[in-house]
Amino acid sequence: MRFKLFTPVFALLCLSFAASAFAGERPEALARLALSENSAESAPAIKELRAMGPRGLQTLLDAHAAEIALAKSGQPVNEQEWQRLSAALDAVGRQRNAYASGLYWYTDFEEAKAAAKASGKPILSLRLLGQLDEEFSCANSRFFRTVLYANTEVAQYLREHFVLHWKSVRPAPRVTIDFGDGRKLERTVTGNSIHYILDAQGQLVDALPGLYGPAAFMRALAQSETLARQLGGKDAGARWEALRRYHNGRIQAIAREWSADVSKSGGRVPADVVARIERRRQNPGAIEIAPLAVSKRATEVDILKSITADATALEAATDISSWNKIAALHAKDVQLDKASLALITRQNESLRADQALLARTQRNLEQYLALDTVRNEYLMRTKLHAWFATGMADGLVDNFNEMVYAELFKTPGSDPWLGLYSPDVYTALDGGGISRN
Repeated sequence: MRFKLFTPVFALLCLSFAASAFAGERPEALARLALSENSAESAPAIKELRAMGPRGLQTLLDAHAAEIALAKSGQPVNEQEWQRLSAALDAVGRQRNAYASGLYWYTDFEEAKAAAKASGKPILSLRLLGQLDEEFSCANSRFFRTVLYANTEVAQYLREHFVLHWKSVRPAPRVTIDFGDGRKLERTVTGNSIHYILDAQGQLVDALPGLYGPAAFMRALAQSETLARQLGGKDAGARWEALRRYHNGRIQAIAREWSADVSKSGGRVPADVVARIERRRQNPGAIEIAPLAVSKRATEVDILKSITADATALEAATDISSWNKIAALHAKDVQLDKASLALITRQNESLRADQALLARTQRNLEQYLALDTVRNEYLMRTKLHAWFATGMADGLVDNFNEMVYAELFKTPGSDPWLGLYSPDVYTALDGGGISRN
């Protein structure tokens, strides 16, 4: 019994010794050892590559470029070897399907800030339910991995322009449907994700809520990156003024873009919104001084209602049919590239064998992406711009994120059930169907 009691300690000591021994290995040797069937060799090699940062991931990608190219092209691969390679890449990059994106994600915020300061790049910080390197993270983050991070242009842009970081907000809830004949269907339910753009000092600049199409995502990132770089070196007062001008400007731009989209799709923009947009066109600074012009007794809510009036009118005046027509105007923003389609077909064998099915799946996915893109930009992001413009973003991403999940995503941390359970709803199940471990 005593030998068994100390076995785990002995194993940890062995791994620690192995890791220190591997620290002197050349990166190319570590890339080979990372695929060893012997975990005593592969685990410390992977750990060392991870500690090297983006260079460690690139070393692993370069060393196995031929195998990765085969997998990306849909050619047959040795599945056992491929599973080891794919797992090693995911562990070093901390993203599932890292072979498709080639992206390295920091999970320690202080390390991300240090990398940003050293490179001068802004930080793209993802908040999600679940873990980015696990299959069953929330739905948004899974789509990010497929339609955004795997996209060739998006991945290159992210590598060259941002330091990447992610943090889990809470586990992603999962549901299993058992059909009783051996078949099961497993999915995640609810949950949302958000990308924050931070300057090189880790201060909040902008945010992209939910899922966007590749072209729309890159366009928004480019705007935010420009702002993040412009803020460098500004004192607190000048920084606040620059942020306020930018976010007020974006509120006005979104109102104009929505108005144009409604007209193009055959809809009608409410007269009061038309009048407000015209007033702002003639006096672009009007919305900037709005918070100062109201009575001192006005609450923050009153200010927000004032500057998000267009978004409120938009939400009330646009039904699902109108949204679909608007989404159709943005088809170019959501087109999937070959790299994304290759990942999708590798995940689903049935799609590789049936081109007609693949075409339908692609069409449906792009329609879904377009709808999500316009609704996220016109509804949710307008509210975020208003929060920034009124100073509700204090620069600390964790504090702001709590407000986003509570008030924008309607999944506050205080609700352990994420809105999926209510004690006053009867289910005819013992204990409401709840079990606790």
